Amino acid sequence: MAENTKIEWADHTWNPWIGCTEVSPACDHCYARVLMQDRHKRAVWGAGQERVRTAAANWDLPFRWNRKAEKAGVPMTVFCLSLGDIWDNEVDAYMRREVLTTIEHTPHLIWLLLSKRIGNARKIVQEQLNRHWLPGNVMLGATVVNQQEWDRDVPKLEATAYDLSDPQAPIKTFVSMEPLLERVILRGTSIPDWIIVGGENGPGWRDMPLEWAYDLASQTAAADRKFFFKQTAGRRPIPEDLLIREFVHK
Repeated sequence: MAENTKIEWADHTWNPWIGCTEVSPACDHCYARVLMQDRHKRAVWGAGQERVRTAAANWDLPFRWNRKAEKAGVPMTVFCLSLGDIWDNEVDAYMRREVLTTIEHTPHLIWLLLSKRIGNARKIVQEQLNRHWLPGNVMLGATVVNQQEWDRDVPKLEATAYDLSDPQAPIKTFVSMEPLLERVILRGTSIPDWIIVGGENGPGWRDMPLEWAYDLASQTAAADRKFFFKQTAGRRPIPEDLLIREFVHK
């Protein structure tokens, strides 16, 4: 669930559990809810609902990927999670502790922990899990789809990464600006290492003028950060001069 991924900015996607609660405008057309709740009846979305653990065979996958990455001598990236949220309050503490143990035991993988709840991360790690910092092979990310979320969550992301970094292994940060819902100015004292931008697809998709993406590409270059353009809105072709796919870990 699954060994490979259709998400272009990662090598693999891994879901240790299924289920979430919609908390952002990004969630309005949640593909995970439609797929796993409405179609397959695997989990129920919402506060107070159980987050459903995936099969043992799925939990074994990261160790297989780690062996492959070690043999190849090239790190592989793992997006965790696409069918839930790593910092969701409803997740059982033991299950989340198992995820961090898995991360620690797969040092040849780079774990992309993307969340719409970045404000929960520090408290969960330090108080619920009783840890001083996250493993050094983590990249900490936040979903940011408009200016309000950028101004609110990027300072939290940068401060959280600083607080949860081992002094010997600083954590890199990234934002996923998908679906991008308005023009955003990358303002603030600290800009994440990696800026991922994409439009919305699927039923009821909301438009993203390409000017917004070009503007973000320019701002990212000016800040000396990496830029990754994932997709246009409505599955339109990507203009060749916007097919920028820089990976922060390479």
